[in-house]
Amino acid sequence: MADVFRLPLHSLRFSSSVLTSFASSFNSLQPALPLNDKRLHPLSYSSSSSSVARLAFRRRDHLLSFKVQATIAETDQPKWWEKNAPNMIDIHSTQEFLSALKEAGDRLVIVEFYGTWCASCRALFPKLCRTAEDRPEIVFLKVNFDENKPMCKSLNVKVLPYFHFYRGADGQLESFSCSLAKFQKLKDAIETHNTARCSIGPPKGVGDLPLEP
Repeated sequence: MADVFRLPLHSLRFSSSVLTSFASSFNSLQPALPLNDKRLHPLSYSSSSSSVARLAFRRRDHLLSFKVQATIAETDQPKWWEKNAPNMIDIHSTQEFLSALKEAGDRLVIVEFYGTWCASCRALFPKLCRTAEDRPEIVFLKVNFDENKPMCKSLNVKVLPYFHFYRGADGQLESFSCSLAKFQKLKDAIETHNTARCSIGPPKGVGDLPLEP
């Protein structure tokens, strides 16, 4: 990032002692600068009887710019939507989605449809991760809306964050939108659908997305 301060040359006034120090520091750095850089202009100053010095540049019609630059070190920290619990799976395609449902068998599957740009999704996500850690028997699938728009459209996902509940032969159990303020709704649905049961058939398909035999 850079902050630029632009001041007309005629408005600059410095004391001769301050300017002498500034000019000395500037000239000491010049050998390290490219000699063929046409943007550099010699710096000089003149003192009057009133001990006021004025900056003088070769091109007076330009504004003087002071630039303060800061370099931000890059880190390897994952983005907020990449910080998964052990039982959370990122879904990148329709086939991955169907395969994950099939492999879950009779376990409860909670699918979160989210967007990386969605502020509500970001606010809810840390609490969803803690819930997943507390419920290792549940499979949590994360579907990035922007990466899977055709599939989301076929599943009637129109608002984010959005949740689907699936379980074995019962197929889809419930679907609803849920924000951080209404997170209790998600917890209540878990209590309702995560009861002990035995499967009586193969997993069902998902609307127009049938599971492969």
